[in-house]
Amino acid sequence: MTAIEQQKLGKTLWGIADKLRGAMNADDFRDYMLSFLFLRYLSDNYEDAVKKELGSDYPTAPDTDSAESRVLTPLQIWYDRNPDDISEFEKQMRRKIHYIIKPKYLWKNIYELARTQSNELLKTLQDGFKHIETESFESTFQGLFSEINLNSEKLGKNYTERNDKLCSIIKKIAEEIAKFSNDSDTLGDAYEYLIGQFAAGSGKKAGEFYTPQQVSTILSKIVTLDSQDPTTGLKSKIDKVLDFACGSGSLLLNVRHQMTRDGRRGIGKIYGQEKNITTYNLARMNMLLHGVKDSEFEIFHGDTLLNDWDILNEMNPAKKIEFDAIVANPPFSYRWEPKEDLANDFRFRNYGIAPKSAADFAFLLHGFHFLREDGTMAIILPHGVLFRGGVEKNIRTKLLKDGHLDTVIGLPANLFFSTGIPVCILVLKKCRKSDDVLFINASEGYKKDKRQNRLEDKDIEKIVDTYRFRKEESRYSKRISLERIEQEDFNLNITRYVSTAQEEEPIDLQKVNEKLEEIAKTSKKALDRHNEFLKELGLPPIAD
Repeated sequence: MTAIEQQKLGKTLWGIADKLRGAMNADDFRDYMLSFLFLRYLSDNYEDAVKKELGSDYPTAPDTDSAESRVLTPLQIWYDRNPDDISEFEKQMRRKIHYIIKPKYLWKNIYELARTQSNELLKTLQDGFKHIETESFESTFQGLFSEINLNSEKLGKNYTERNDKLCSIIKKIAEEIAKFSNDSDTLGDAYEYLIGQFAAGSGKKAGEFYTPQQVSTILSKIVTLDSQDPTTGLKSKIDKVLDFACGSGSLLLNVRHQMTRDGRRGIGKIYGQEKNITTYNLARMNMLLHGVKDSEFEIFHGDTLLNDWDILNEMNPAKKIEFDAIVANPPFSYRWEPKEDLANDFRFRNYGIAPKSAADFAFLLHGFHFLREDGTMAIILPHGVLFRGGVEKNIRTKLLKDGHLDTVIGLPANLFFSTGIPVCILVLKKCRKSDDVLFINASEGYKKDKRQNRLEDKDIEKIVDTYRFRKEESRYSKRISLERIEQEDFNLNITRYVSTAQEEEPIDLQKVNEKLEEIAKTSKKALDRHNEFLKELGLPPIAD
């Protein structure tokens, strides 16, 4: 499917959402819409695999005169005909695609209930969501649909009204998306498009779950470059990647996308952490919808700053988990309440605790601790981390003196739904080849759209190319020594090192004076001629 068709699908789905949500706000309807899209993908993917597995045994259609004509899905027919083989069949399906769905919970059956306005739709959906959470996968996805309240009065005042509303929503979705492909790339891109549209409508709240794709692509390309391979400059494989504030998972999926291109071998396992329960569920759905097997990712619901994820909270160095690549877009200048014992926390004790007013460096130090010696970390932060004083200056100074801060990239303002301020990307490494810091001032490379600014492909490639080859360009990028930064009192304000201001051309006063004299002579000559005309007319002359 072409990019145009993918965008068309996204717009079609967004149109459905905009038309059918009624009085429901966009955030609430998002959860219903994306969940139904997710169920459709799981169902179609499962049925395709079932057809391959059963081959000629896969029922085409029931006999119209038999009792089977009441069955809504071919798989249900097979289940009814082969009750003794169901257990082994489901084991085989788990081995092949890692999950199963009972026939009555498949999208085709759900759609048929909606099309016929069946009063059983709501209950079947409730049972189906519970089935997927607890039984479909080997690893349970408990609470995956916890934010979908099918008994909400926003759908209707009673069961019948809610059931009717769901019938109209599902019927419309099914009929519209039937025109498009059901492969994971297509639906995954449509899912991302919808998340972006809902994010745009959510304003500041969108910062909790969505990183604009253009910014996401910069981070993803940076952490998948390989300084050890001068030929291609690309990592062939990443064992582990982490986003400790993963939102809807789009940034992690972008890294995965980069690692499945150009002959690369992908990612061993994806790790993400998210505090917001709704967003956490979005991330898990997003992974599965993009064809990531449940064994290939682990998303944890918890507080990154408290480090309550067991696999990261291991004090034994022999068991310490480390990541080849770390990406993050944590909440900007998040207010937090660090406890006194955090001063001895293994993540912060060598640097200090970020102030209560802004946890930016707490997020950064959390991720940096788990970075492999040869790994790369790219994190989006507000510009304040570059110049604020106090403990933040101390943390910044130590990172610089220890040689861990590799690159500072300044981005244009108004790229994010959550804020209009310009932000920066900090690239960190534990083992660096260069002893200077690369500053990239990309604040003027963007296209202005109606709602916000947008980076174009050429802007993204220029940033990544400049980073990769550590290029210097007037008014755009420069490598700065630690000595120079120390002279600036470890202030990393980008314009101190790379200003985009145009230099004024020097003024040649001698030439200016000669020009003025020439103008004066011309003016005198014109006045004399004018006075001659006045004299001929018998009028008094104009004085010099």
